[in-house]
Amino acid sequence: MIKTTYVIGHLNPDTDSIASAVGYAALKQRLGDSTVIAAMAGAPNPQTRYILDRLGIPDPLFLADVHPKVRDTLKRQPVTVHRHASAYEALELFNRSGVRVLPVVDEENRPCGMLSLLRLSESYLLPCQDKLRQVTTSLSSLARTLASGIETGTGTDTPITLNLFIGAMLEESFSSRIEGNDPRELLIMTGNRRTIQLAAIERGVRVLVVTGGHRLEDDLLELAWEQGVAVLLTPHDTATAAWLARLSTPVVFLAEREFSDIGVDKSLAALRRKLLGANVSAVLALEGDGTLAGVATKSSLLAPLPYSLILVDHNELGQAVPGAELVEIAEVIDHHKLGNGHSSTPISFITSPVGSTCTLVAQRYRESGEEPDRSIAALLLAGILSDTVILKSPTTTGVDHQMAAWLEERSGLVAADFGRDIFAASSSLKNYGSADRVVAADFKLFTHEKYSIGLGQVEVIGFDEFYSMKGELLDALAEVKRRDNLFIAGLMVTDIMSETTLFLVEGHTRIAHVMEYPQLEPHLYELKNVMSRKKQMVPHLLKVLARV
Repeated sequence: MIKTTYVIGHLNPDTDSIASAVGYAALKQRLGDSTVIAAMAGAPNPQTRYILDRLGIPDPLFLADVHPKVRDTLKRQPVTVHRHASAYEALELFNRSGVRVLPVVDEENRPCGMLSLLRLSESYLLPCQDKLRQVTTSLSSLARTLASGIETGTGTDTPITLNLFIGAMLEESFSSRIEGNDPRELLIMTGNRRTIQLAAIERGVRVLVVTGGHRLEDDLLELAWEQGVAVLLTPHDTATAAWLARLSTPVVFLAEREFSDIGVDKSLAALRRKLLGANVSAVLALEGDGTLAGVATKSSLLAPLPYSLILVDHNELGQAVPGAELVEIAEVIDHHKLGNGHSSTPISFITSPVGSTCTLVAQRYRESGEEPDRSIAALLLAGILSDTVILKSPTTTGVDHQMAAWLEERSGLVAADFGRDIFAASSSLKNYGSADRVVAADFKLFTHEKYSIGLGQVEVIGFDEFYSMKGELLDALAEVKRRDNLFIAGLMVTDIMSETTLFLVEGHTRIAHVMEYPQLEPHLYELKNVMSRKKQMVPHLLKVLARV
């Protein structure tokens, strides 16, 4: 199994999140790992959209969630049996494959039943007493099972139910044995006994099987045509032929018509509920068009997933793509506080208090002795400039400055000019399309003891647009607070020119008494010289919550 690794940032990704994912995946691929793919957990915001378009870099793969699906653990090309196949052919399949259940499928590979080895065995080892002679079959199935040629009649798949009699006695005794039976419901099996053959044909039985590789004499063959008797010639002896005839029943008559199924796009959790339910040994997995994709058993729940994750720009599962807690985390590269859960195996965890995850990715290039191409160098530079607000944020470190200078040389860009272009092209709140999208563009959740808070941030040039949208933004925050059951929901609107943040907040009114920043009006605070959510705003809010 080839395992794919997705390099992915947090929900509501910002430029640093997407740029670090693309840049790190490119490095992994350059180092020879072609199974690594860049991904994103949300659509690019206007700033990131501008950067990707300007640099001609395609969007990373969008993953709405990574919840394990049925298709992720399914073994394709299942062993199946056609509905017209005989019980004997099914037994051969059971023996060759080692499986214990066989999906019964039609001509279009759609399941029409489930055949278990147990059910098949019981059908023949424990036959109903009053049906010992009955054989439900079709002429084509009977001929295949007996390895016989059809001398008269036509081999069809039309089901018929016959009473089997063996002609191994004198003709008088034989005639008395079959007296009172409807001839069209009789299957007579005999060897090279002309008198028995003649008696059967004259009565117009439905099927006459001649065993032992013997032929039917020409006059009897002609009479059989006239009487509408289907004649089959088999190389087997009579005892073997009688046993095989009972095994010629098409499996569609032996299969369970009720079976459990599930779509391949359903979650593994849904499959687990079905398999651990009321005595279900196997579940049929279906494609969207209803055709069979595979057979899922309890062992499917233990199969390794065909993908893992490398988390960049976050390490808390609450900020990760939905389903990440159920998937192997292979690596983490981040520059935020630790909030990750336990891992089942040792992993590479790279973290440092720098201003941007792209700084850490650029360092990985240098440590590996690799040079990013111009577009990737420019993208990583954009991530640094975005997260450090053109290297002005208090989160900016000397390492950020060093990596920005190194990427400048490799991208052919001037960092200061490139940064101004980025913010000038994306600072308008109207680029987001709606107040909801402004709030959600870079919104993260944080917890402190019993409190959960949500905090978004956008960078602007001047606050005029903000004031014109303030009412809509507050309504959007109120909806997020209600939906996610938050103690407070806030939005940092940061003017990169004045290095001032206006903090719009919907939440408990008691925070006003301990906020320690000027309150311009209800729900709105002015935070001069505050530009960093990570280093300034979050620590301050956690301190505020401790005092509420």
